Amino acid sequence: MQKPGAGTRAAQADRTRTSILKAAVKVFSRQGYAGARTEQIASQAQCNERMIYYYFGSKDELFVSVLEHIYAQFNRAEARQRFDLAQPRQAIRDLVAFTWNYYLKHPEFITILGTENLLQGVHARKSSNLRALSGTAVGMLEPIVRAGQEQGLFREDIDIRHVYLMIASLCYFYNSNLHTLSCFLDDALASPSEKHNWLGFISDLVLRGLARGGEGA
Repeated sequence: MQKPGAGTRAAQADRTRTSILKAAVKVFSRQGYAGARTEQIASQAQCNERMIYYYFGSKDELFVSVLEHIYAQFNRAEARQRFDLAQPRQAIRDLVAFTWNYYLKHPEFITILGTENLLQGVHARKSSNLRALSGTAVGMLEPIVRAGQEQGLFREDIDIRHVYLMIASLCYFYNSNLHTLSCFLDDALASPSEKHNWLGFISDLVLRGLARGGEGA
């Protein structure tokens, strides 16, 4: 039998843990791993600093949880999308658009992954959940590609991981290097019109890569 108040305490613990995670995402994305301080995260979460160590053990383990958290958020947002498998070409366009717009709306996703790559994936390798999370993301793409193959629109020799990498990289690189590219190319890449044009270009590019027999998009 559950003790009186046990449910309330569990709910409070979940709220505290969630508040710490949200605060950590903000601080790590702004300060990077090395620059972030647990006292900053505690202040942002409006909790005692010792709660970070109670729930996560260390700053290192907190960052692992942050990585899992941002990937899980991406997966949940993607899972809410509805892709029409009867129209696989349009479904691919919709998936590319979702990925592109998610990156635009969640710059913390870009910066935190950039931080972890600078650290050579040391925290990602400590996670026991990232492989499952990546499987979920790739799994959203697979039925679309299969539908296109069944309709004779997409090539049969497709590696789903390559398609996923193509979509992710085309969406990620533009956003992760936006400021330097704008200076280097002397172009207003941050403007809404340029972003819209890039989305159209990469959608066409992905479809050309999938097309059977060199057919266009």
